[in-house]
Amino acid sequence: MLTGEEFGRLFETFERTAFRLETLAEYDVEEEREEIARFLAGEDMGPEWDDNPWVRSMTDEGKQVSRVHVLRSPLTDYLRYELAAYPGNIEAGESIGIIDLAEQDVDGLPDHDFWLFDDRDVYQMHYTTEGRFLGGELLPADRLPEYREYRDLALSRAVPFAAYQERHH
Repeated sequence: MLTGEEFGRLFETFERTAFRLETLAEYDVEEEREEIARFLAGEDMGPEWDDNPWVRSMTDEGKQVSRVHVLRSPLTDYLRYELAAYPGNIEAGESIGIIDLAEQDVDGLPDHDFWLFDDRDVYQMHYTTEGRFLGGELLPADRLPEYREYRDLALSRAVPFAAYQERHH
């Protein structure tokens, strides 16, 4: 399993595409705690909130970054925070779709997060029950067709983030 910086390096070394399926209602990310508290208190989130530098570091190199977030409304505080940050990711070039299981049933998706890099390396993400990241596990190549199907299904059923946001405001 890759953790921390090792896993982070994958975002520098992939060549063309990175896709994430996101499935948790809560992620426990130490670096986000202070920002979440500011968000929930209604404070100014600063300029990086409007144009995510991490996403921009990839898209500026012509790489495509996309995700589908599978969630169920009503949203947890964490999800309200995360979705409020998405416009800054989109501004930086990420493509984001939402599958809200309160609005549609989607069968056939896994119950865990994964990243698919360059359509050839798939990492299953492992978390504690509280949503703390344990590591990314490189799955064997024979699982690749299965995860490509998950990606295609998620993309085909997802609502573009802007349309989802419009319906929920």
